[in-house]
Amino acid sequence: MEARNPEVAVAKSASWRAATLGPFRHRIFFAIWIASLASNFGTMVQAVGASWLMTSLAPSPDMVALVQAATALPIMLLALPAGAVADVRDRRLLMLLALAIMLVFSGALAVLSFVERVGAWSLLGLTFLIGCGSALYAPAWQSSVGDQVPRSELPAAIALNSLGFNLARTAGPAIGGAIVATAGVSAAFALNTLSYIGLIVVLATWKRHVPRPVLPPETIGAAMFAGLRYVGMAPAISSVLVRSLAFGLAASGIWALMPLVARDLIGGDALVFGVMLGAFGIGAVAAALSNAWLHHRYRNEPIVTAATLVFAAMTAVVAASRTLWLTLPALLLIGAGWVLALSSFNITVQTSSPRWVVGRTLAIYQMATFGGIAVGSWAWGETAAASTVANALLFASLAMVATALLGLRHRLPQWERQSLEPSHSWPEPRVALDLVPQSGPVVVTIEYRVSDEDQAAFIVAMREVRRIRRRDGARRWMLLQDVGDPERWIERFHSPTWLDHMRHHHRVTMADRQIETHARAFHRGPEPPRISHLLERPPTAPPRTRKTDIDAEASRAARIDPNLPS
Repeated sequence: MEARNPEVAVAKSASWRAATLGPFRHRIFFAIWIASLASNFGTMVQAVGASWLMTSLAPSPDMVALVQAATALPIMLLALPAGAVADVRDRRLLMLLALAIMLVFSGALAVLSFVERVGAWSLLGLTFLIGCGSALYAPAWQSSVGDQVPRSELPAAIALNSLGFNLARTAGPAIGGAIVATAGVSAAFALNTLSYIGLIVVLATWKRHVPRPVLPPETIGAAMFAGLRYVGMAPAISSVLVRSLAFGLAASGIWALMPLVARDLIGGDALVFGVMLGAFGIGAVAAALSNAWLHHRYRNEPIVTAATLVFAAMTAVVAASRTLWLTLPALLLIGAGWVLALSSFNITVQTSSPRWVVGRTLAIYQMATFGGIAVGSWAWGETAAASTVANALLFASLAMVATALLGLRHRLPQWERQSLEPSHSWPEPRVALDLVPQSGPVVVTIEYRVSDEDQAAFIVAMREVRRIRRRDGARRWMLLQDVGDPERWIERFHSPTWLDHMRHHHRVTMADRQIETHARAFHRGPEPPRISHLLERPPTAPPRTRKTDIDAEASRAARIDPNLPS
C-alpha cells in the first residue's frame, strides 16, 4: 500500500516542507520573519505588563477590559487610511514610520513606569498610541508579503507569518509574566521598546523593488473610497468581513477578561496569567503548523465552523473552571480555533485581491476584526462588571455559537488559484483631442451583436461584467437594446475623468479578462465589438453676470439661425 511505502512517505514529507517552508528560501522574507518574531515577542511581554498593571491601578472588570479595547480601537480607526497609504505610497517607508511611533511611545511608557508616574488613564492613552503605530504598520506589512515572495507562495508565507506571531505568543507571555513578577512592569515595557530595533534595521536596509508608476498616485481620500467600493463589489471579501466582525465581537470576551480569569477564577498572579497566555500560544502554533495540511484535506467553511464551535465550547469550560489544569487545555484549544479561523479569513482576503488594492482590502478586514474586538472588549467588561466574570464568558460562548451559524448565509469561498495580475488586455484608446488627466466625464460604449437565442445567457453573463466594471471604478453602468434592431446591444459606463478611466484600464486582471471573454463570446458580428470613448460636452453657455451680455449672445444666435426662438 502507498501509505506503507517509505519512498512515498519521504516524498510526501519533502512536498510538505516545500509547500510550508518554501518562502524561507527568499532572503528578505526570512530576515523580516526573524526580526518580526523578536518584535512580536516584545509585544507579548508588553501586553502582559499592561494588562496586569491595570489589575492593580484600577481592578474593576470594565477598566481591565479597556486595555484590550485600547489596543484594538486604533486598528478600527486607522486601518483604512493606512491601507490606502500602503497601496499608493512606499510600503517600506510607512512601516518604518509606524515602527518609529511604536518605539517612541513604548519608550515613554517604560520611562513613566520606571519613575512610577503611570496611572490608569495614562496607561490606556499610551497603549492606544502604541496601537496607532501598530494600526499603521499592519496593512503595509501584510500587503508587503507579496513583494517578498511569488504569488504562488503567498498562502504559505501568510501561514508562516501567523506561525511566527504565535511562536512569540507561546513563550512571550510566560516570560513576560516572569519578568513582571520578578523585575516589574517597567522591565517588560523596556524589553518591548528594544524589540523594535532589529526590525527597523532590516527594513531600513531592504532594497525593495518599486515598479515605476504608469499613472499618478491616487489621493488618499480617493484611494480609500476605491477600496471600500472594491470590497463592496467582491462577494468573497464581503463574506469574510461579516464573519470576521462577528468572530471578533465574540472572541474578545476571553481576551479582555483573561487577566481576571487568572486573578479571580484561578487565584493566580502575573506568572499564572503569562502561563495561560502561553497555553493559548501553544495551541495557536500547533494550528499554524497544521494549517496547510488541514486546508489541503478540507474546505474553508467546515474548518472555520469547527474552529468557531471549539472556541465556543472551550470558552464555556474556562468560565466553569476553577483550576489551572483544566483551564490550560481549554486555552490551548481556544488558541487553535483562533488561528484556524483568522488565518482562513486573512488568506481568503489576500488571494481575492489584486496588488493595486490589497493593502486596502486587508485594512478593511482588520477594521472589521479589530473593531469587533474593541467593541466586544468593552461590552464583555461591562457585562462582567454588572454580573460576574464567569457569566460574561458564558454569554461570550453563546455569542460564538451564533457566529458559527452565520456560515449558513455567508459561506466562505474556497481559495482560488485565479490570476489577479494585470491583463493589459484593454487597447489604448485612439485620442485625437488634446486631453488632460482631469478631462471628463468620459463615456465608454461597447456595441455587441447578439442573436435572439443567446440573449438570455448574454444578459446573465453581463451581470458579472457589470460587477467587475463597477468594482474597478465605472459609474452609471447600463446595458441597452436597440428597439429597431433587437440584436444590437450597447454596454455603456462612465468615468469621472480621463485619469480615472485610465486607472480602470490598468485594474483589469487576467481573471476579469476571462469574464469579459465569456460575455463577448455571444457577439456574432463580423468584427469584434465596437468600443468608443466619448467625452461629455454639455451644451451650456459660459456664465453671464449682466443682462446686456445675455441679450448680445441671443442676438448673435438669432443672426446665425433666424428660426431660433427669442
